[in-house]
Amino acid sequence: MKKHFLKFFVTQSKLMAMCAAGFILFSCGNSQGGMKLGDDEFAVSAVSASSSDQTTSYPATIKGTQDIEIRPQVSGFIVKLCVDEGATVRKGQALFQIDPTQYQAAFNQAKAGVESAKANLETVKSTEANKRILHDQKIISDFEYQTAQNNLLTAKAALAQAEAALTSARQNLGFCTVTSPSDGVIGTFPYRVGSLVSPSVSKPLTTVSAIKQMYVYFSMTEKDLLRLTKAGGTLKEQLEKMPEIKLQLADGTIYANSGKIDAVSGVIDQSTGSVSMRAIFPNEQNILRSGGMANVMFPYTIDNIFVIPQSATQDIQDKKFVYVLQSDGTVKHTEIKVFNLNDGKNYLVTSGLKEGDKIVVEGVQVLKDGQKITPITPEQKKAKYEQALKDQHDGNIATAFK
Repeated sequence: MKKHFLKFFVTQSKLMAMCAAGFILFSCGNSQGGMKLGDDEFAVSAVSASSSDQTTSYPATIKGTQDIEIRPQVSGFIVKLCVDEGATVRKGQALFQIDPTQYQAAFNQAKAGVESAKANLETVKSTEANKRILHDQKIISDFEYQTAQNNLLTAKAALAQAEAALTSARQNLGFCTVTSPSDGVIGTFPYRVGSLVSPSVSKPLTTVSAIKQMYVYFSMTEKDLLRLTKAGGTLKEQLEKMPEIKLQLADGTIYANSGKIDAVSGVIDQSTGSVSMRAIFPNEQNILRSGGMANVMFPYTIDNIFVIPQSATQDIQDKKFVYVLQSDGTVKHTEIKVFNLNDGKNYLVTSGLKEGDKIVVEGVQVLKDGQKITPITPEQKKAKYEQALKDQHDGNIATAFK
């Protein structure tokens, strides 16, 4: 009975030891500073200058290349809405129908006036011709013939006046059908069927936005603009040299098509120190809508910069530090300056390091200034870590932490 109990106790003790070892190994492998495989072994890596592709973003507003207000040119009641809000329309497509009754009557009246004027002109023409013959034969006086000629001129003028009235009436009748002046997308309708509208209404019937190409307006700081235009040349040449830009939509996705800056304001806003800019983006799929908000993503390259992992740094009172390996094997706590943008994994070091410096890349949270370490490469660290996992898996507890 005692032997059985002793055997059970030893077995349980081994299992507990293995579980504890596994927990410790897991904790080390997942710690913030990385796994330290020896009391004085730390992964060290040399830094070297390189180029880094970065992007910066600016809030932007999207506008159609044309936002045309649609206003009535005649007064009357709306009797029909020919399209719905948000519809895509073509140039010349009917949008609204205004009651044409009075304008149709005016057109008919003007048309009848033209026919009457034409008939009267024909009569006056015949009279003038007869008078001319009689005048040539000295049968009538010069005054009587001159009167006939004046009557002919009056009849011609009356016909021209009637035709002008007909043209005006035809135009007003045509205005009863409000059409789109360009291809685009319809906005909202403040007026519905039964609304009385006129050329003097305060709000337009709707807005047609041309969206095959979209303007994106944003502002850039004077400093950033100078960086883009420091090469000099004419404004056109500067615009051509500017890189293509991307657009981050409101849902966080990146718009598939790239855009190009096509206009820069010549005046810097004194209150903000920024300059207004405009880019143009293709919009064949009608994804972009006028009035929308987005972020312009501006690419640029930083040369001669040191890229280090964020795991190599310590934050102390809003300052960043790294441990630089010295020639005697000790580490020096060194302050660095980093670029204000990062990718969440690495920092771009602008000062504090020089070419060839070796820094501790993991486990910096347990180091102290002047501490002596045994440097190993990140590859050696990884190999030891994998070997430790294998030893643990195989039950080699005695060698799992060597």
